[in-house]
Formats: sequence, C-alpha cells, structure tokens
Amino acid sequence: MTTNGTTGRRRGPNDPERRIRIARAAIQVVAERGIDGLTHRAVAAAAGVPLGSTTYHFATLDDLLEVALHEAAANNVRVLREWEENLPPDTDFAAALSELVMSYLHEQYPQTVVEYDLYVAALRRPRLRAATAAWDAALTQLFGSRTDALTGRLLAGLFCGLVLQAVLADPRPSAAQVEALVRRAIAGPGA
Repeated sequence: MTTNGTTGRRRGPNDPERRIRIARAAIQVVAERGIDGLTHRAVAAAAGVPLGSTTYHFATLDDLLEVALHEAAANNVRVLREWEENLPPDTDFAAALSELVMSYLHEQYPQTVVEYDLYVAALRRPRLRAATAAWDAALTQLFGSRTDALTGRLLAGLFCGLVLQAVLADPRPSAAQVEALVRRAIAGPGA
C-alpha cells in the first residue's frame, strides 16, 4: 500500500516481447487499413500497449513500416523455406511452385495482400529497400537450390510478378496457366 492507502502498482520487468508485438501489430494494421491507415495510435491499440510504447520503440511511421516489412519478409521466407524443405527430392518443381502461387492467391490471400502492400511501400521509401532486397535474395536462393542460380533469380521475379498480377486480376489465372509459365521459365530459352 502507498501512503495514501491505495495499492501501488509496481513496475514489472521489462517486456522483451513488446517490440515484436508492436511490429506484428503494425502488420495487422496494414492488413486491415492499408499503408495509409498506419498510425502509432492504431498500432498501440492493436498491440495492446500504451501509445508511448510505440513512439518509444518506433519514433516515426517509417520506423514502424520498416519493422513491419522486416517481420513480414522474415515470416514469408521462413514459411517458404519450410515449404521447400518438405518437398521430396523428386518433386515436379514446376507443379509444386505453381501450387504455391495458387495458395498465395487463395488460402493465403489476406497475408499476400499485406506483404505486397509493405513490399511496394519501398518504392517511395528508400530505407525499406534493404528489407525487400533481402526478401528477393532469399527467394532467389530458395528457388535456385532446386534449379540453378540464374533460374532461381528468374523464378523469384516470376513468382513475385505472378502473385502481384494475379492478386489484381479478374479473373485470376488458372493453376494450369501459372504452371505453363513456371515450366517455360525452368526449361529455359527456346522451350
């Protein structure tokens, strides 16, 4: 009890997860409201932290965007690595990659939209470009591990472009259309 008879609340230990909760909340806010809806107040509410915590950890909105993009990229790369590790060695990689593209358009659609929202934000915010470059490099390495370095780079670009175009397309491409493009890319020139 304090001297005035009320129960004093002691400050608990530092919350080491607060920064990451704020980063994840920033992704959630972008998912719900888009980049333009990202505010410290909205992120604080989504993270369940005081407004001062968001501004303490991330002074500007670009700081929030940067951490959100890094978090989204790291999560996406982790999921893709798990996907690739679970493919048997003799998998038809073109078919598997096509199925992956289709999952981004259907089952993972909400996450796909927020990831691309954050990715495209780097067009006007140069400090975000390091995160997008790391994301692209991880895709290139991942796809190159099943093909070769040059084809991996081509597939990374094709993957990103196909997903972005298909998310915006009406109607969306069929799995067969996507697979035909992936097969052509893997087969190389003259195929």
